[in-house]
Amino acid sequence: MAVNEKLLALIERAPLFEPLDESDRRALAQEMRPVSFDAGQVIFTRGDTGREMYLVVDGRVRLSVLTAEGRELSFAHAEGGAVFGEIAMLDEGPRSADATAVAKTDALTLSRAAFMRLAETRPHLVEAVVRFLCRRIREADQQLEAIALCPIEVRLARFFLAAARQKDPDAIEGKIVIDLAMSQSELAMLIGASRPKVNTALSLLESGGAITRKGTQLTCDIEELCTAAGLE
Repeated sequence: MAVNEKLLALIERAPLFEPLDESDRRALAQEMRPVSFDAGQVIFTRGDTGREMYLVVDGRVRLSVLTAEGRELSFAHAEGGAVFGEIAMLDEGPRSADATAVAKTDALTLSRAAFMRLAETRPHLVEAVVRFLCRRIREADQQLEAIALCPIEVRLARFFLAAARQKDPDAIEGKIVIDLAMSQSELAMLIGASRPKVNTALSLLESGGAITRKGTQLTCDIEELCTAAGLE
């Protein structure tokens, strides 16, 4: 596909590809292929064979698993600039989660064959993947720790703080507006809590000045969220 500046900018801000230089990003862009999914469409399910990973251009994808009792546990949402499906692509194992488009979603795919071709001549790509996976492991450890040890309002503050810093990684103060295009039930699944408790925690954060709600938009006060998250 033709490489344009918009695509290069998207690849540059994706955490997985951020360490790459422009030459690597252009080579990567040439190997990617566009795909689209309708709202509610299942992209893949846990246990499926995976041969490609996805970079979200626009939209939102829910990553979740089903418990033995049939309850869905949502543990992450992938939005513009986020990568998902990389584990099965890398190790040729089964998909570790279900991926469902929450809204109409446009994405780019990178096949395992294309990745391996690039990796043979571009070692920076392999290094970037290793760093990315290590970061994912750390984030998973922190998420488990928060669910086990932290009050719901602290978990919620950390979730909003992460979303705000994804939009502006260098923000240490001021306010950032994020679009929280999900229900309270979905939010509850993401932080491991019940909907009524999430509603109470949202009210606590709002009364403390950490967030301001207006429809699906959330204005996050970075300093207040850091205090609420116990990250002063």
